[in-house]
This record gives sequence, structure tokens and C-alpha cells, in this order.
Amino acid sequence: MRRRDLLKSAAVLGAISGSAHADVPTHLWAGYDFGPAPKSPDRLNQGPFGVEQDDGWFTLSGTTASEQPVPNFGLGLVGYTWEESGPSLAAREGRETLEAHVEKMAGLPFVDVLYIRCDWRDVQKSPGRLDLHPVWKLTFDAARRHGKRVAFRVMASNTVGQPKYLAMPDYVQAKVPIVDIGVLPGEGPGHFREPRYDHPEFQKSFRDLTELLAAEFDQNPLVEWIDVMQYGFWGESHTGGLPSPFPDYATAERTMMAMTRLQIESFKRAQLAVNSEPDISNVGNREVIDACVRSGAWLRSDSIMVEEPEQIEILANRPPWLATVLEDGYFRQYDPAKPGYLPKDPAGLNMLEAYMLHVLDIGSNYWSLWTETANLEKYNQLYPRGFTRLRQRLGYRVRPSWVWQRKRYGANELVVNFTNDGVAGAPGVLRLTLKAAGGGFIAGGCLDAGQPHGGRIRQAAFAVPRDLEGHSVFLSAQIETKGGVRRDVRWACEQPLEADGSYRITVKQQSDPDWRKSV
Repeated sequence: MRRRDLLKSAAVLGAISGSAHADVPTHLWAGYDFGPAPKSPDRLNQGPFGVEQDDGWFTLSGTTASEQPVPNFGLGLVGYTWEESGPSLAAREGRETLEAHVEKMAGLPFVDVLYIRCDWRDVQKSPGRLDLHPVWKLTFDAARRHGKRVAFRVMASNTVGQPKYLAMPDYVQAKVPIVDIGVLPGEGPGHFREPRYDHPEFQKSFRDLTELLAAEFDQNPLVEWIDVMQYGFWGESHTGGLPSPFPDYATAERTMMAMTRLQIESFKRAQLAVNSEPDISNVGNREVIDACVRSGAWLRSDSIMVEEPEQIEILANRPPWLATVLEDGYFRQYDPAKPGYLPKDPAGLNMLEAYMLHVLDIGSNYWSLWTETANLEKYNQLYPRGFTRLRQRLGYRVRPSWVWQRKRYGANELVVNFTNDGVAGAPGVLRLTLKAAGGGFIAGGCLDAGQPHGGRIRQAAFAVPRDLEGHSVFLSAQIETKGGVRRDVRWACEQPLEADGSYRITVKQQSDPDWRKSV
């Protein structure tokens, strides 16, 4: 199904019929108040560092931007081991095993995250327990072996399989009213159906599912993010131009907000991501997105070029401490051999490359690659610039670009300028640690949330004892997200790093005659 064709028709219907009133009005995201940023524990002094503050200074070192990929949490290319239709086409047709498909995807050198998008029926067969499809174990095992991370979505509704079967397990369907919502243009004569999400039995089963998923995955270190389970087709908070199964807007908003709050409260450590779809189906999605953003959830969208102006503004002007996940379903096969599949734009770029490079314009963190491993390899051989450029600029790419030492009150202080060569802010709080040669802690703390922003700088100071003059100290970074989860961050610089990824700095002696005077 062509998602954007479906949604474009839905937008026209919405404009004709008018939209329901909501508590969160349509607004520009640029400059909008989403509440306070995540707190920075142990906040470092981030300036200003005026010339009147010190008794002399010295530029110790600096780094330059690397063009190599950095395997950090919060950015990368996303390979699908399972999407709404299943695994790769070859695996669906029996020409390769599921094991081979997952292993090939995990083995691609340019894939950073493995992604599962599956039906609820592929996760549960009966209440009170998870019955995960084999693709789950295969994906997590492959991620461990290949040094990848994992993300996923569980869908309560899917267009694939309808009207024969729904995405929900049979035991849920047996207890929940199912509403005929109509025929989708271009999708045959079958009528599409949606559950009454507000029904008590659906809510009971959904709570069971959410709590089981949280118990299984909330503290799994391989999990990069989890998509919020939303209303409608593919869990993306719409049913195209078809009506919702709710009796009225108030019921829809109340129901979807309750389901959203349940997920926010259940996943205390795992990062959530919410689809940024405008509320074309009038089910309260504006309120859902607002609540998710205020809780620290990331944003995602299923397209980039064929998209409404509203979503582009939302994604580009999100709070700087939030990441974005982008995909595009139009060219999901990545098939360069198919005649006419990759038309050229006026600059000579194939349209898929033009699409993917646009994610840099909105400061995205991820780009999705779908399921076809062989096509991805061929595409990258023929058109290597696309993946290469994304891996050079997606997300945040932080390095200590200047390191100064200054004398202050008879002691030593290092002032470090952190440059972000990526297009997005740090997705959380950047924690910085300075250690001695033996691993002993010297100083550390956090920058403000999202700092340094994409393409910008942030400075911070570290006090260094006099007895370390003439010795090396080592600067490292971690990204800290909700629940106090910390993950190591590798500096994105050309200069050599230590085996543990830290950057070596040699402290000057105060007796050195080359100190510059600030005042």
C-alpha cells in the first residue's frame, strides 16, 4: 500500500469535512514551549569564560572532524528484519530462510540498527505471556554478534492481511467489537476493519501487552528505541480517509491518551518514539504527540519528500534533545535494476538519493533501509554517496575541538570547546568525564540537554589538581537518557583516540614560560 497516496486523500477529506477541536491547537514548533529540558545532573560550568577570570592561558590541543561513521547510540542507518508484510521478499517466497535474511541484514557494514515492525498477533497468542515470533530472537542474537542495536514496533492494526485477518491476536478479537470502516480506493473490494480501542476488553489486553513488553525489553541494553503503539493502520495514528471506529472525538482522544500514558509510564528506561502524523483521523494525535514530546519521546515519520509542510516544520524544529527517525516507503525496494524505478532529478541525482539527503535538512538522526539486503548492497555499489554522506552527518558527531588550560586562583582549569559536526543535537544529556592515567576520577559532569546543538559548539570547564602538571589526562563522553541510562560516545575526530575511546590531553606546568596573559 502506498502510504502517502492514502494520506494525501485523507488530508483532502479532512479539509472538506473540517477537523475536530482539540486541547492542543495547531502551532508552530519553532519557539514553542514544551516545558523544561531534561535536567543535567552535575551540571558543568559552561561559561562565559571571560578574559578577566584567569591569570594566564595556553591552547593545549585541538581536533578536526572525522568523515568516518561513529557507532554511537542515537544515530545511524536502520535495516529491517521484519516489516508490516514480513521479512525480505525472498524469505516470504521461500527462496531464503528467515535466519539467512536476518544474518545478511545484520552483516551489512553500513547498517547500525536492526528494526522489527510486526503485528500484535506475532507477539502474543494468549494473555499473560509473550509468544515472540522467531524473528525476535534471531534479530537480537544477530545484533549481539555484529555489534548492532535493535528497535521495534508492535502494531495493533495493519492493512496487510485485511480483510482476512487482523493484526490482533485471535483471543483479543473474540472479545472486542470490530467495526467495518469501509473500502480503501485502489485496495480491492474488501472492507477494512478496526477494533473498538475504547472497549474494556481491548484496554485490558493492551495493558497486558504493554506491561509484558516493558518487563522484557525496558532494561535490555541492545534496545535503541521502541515505537509508541498508536491508533490505526501500522500504529501510525490514522486510517487514511476512512472513519475511525470511535463513536466521537472525545472518546477517541481520551482512549488514545490513556494508552499513551500507559506506555510512557511503563517504559521507564527504554527510549520511546512517536509518529508525528497530523491528526487527520481526528483521534487525538495532537495531544498524543504533545504528551510524548514532554516526556522525552523522539519523533518519527514515514516519509520525507512527499510530506505535508506541517510535519517538516515539526520534525525540523523539535526540541534539540530529541532525535528523529525517518523512512520513506516509495522506494523501499532499493532496486537499481528495475526499469524506471529510480528516476533522475534535474541535477542528475536518482530520486532515492535526493530523498535520503533531505533528512539532513531537518537534522535527522536515522534513515531506514527496509528489508531487501541484496538490493541495498547493489544500490550502495552503484550510488555510494547517499549512504556515505548520511553516515558522515546524521545525528550528533561531537569532538573536543579546542582544549585550553588556564591558571585560576593558583590552580589549573581545562576549558574544552565541544563541536558538533552532525546535523542534530545530542539526544539526551552529554556526560563528560576527565580521568587520570590510572583511571582515577578527576572531574566530570553534564552539558545542558541537547548540547552541543547540530553544527554548533558548547564549552565546559574542568578543575585539574596541580600534582597532575606534566601528566596526561583522558577525556571521555557518554550520552545519558531517561532513567539515568548511560551509553558510551566515541569522539568523531580524525586524531587518534585511546583504546577505550578517550582523548588524551597533556597538562602544562605553571612554570612553563609560554603562558599567554589574558589581562
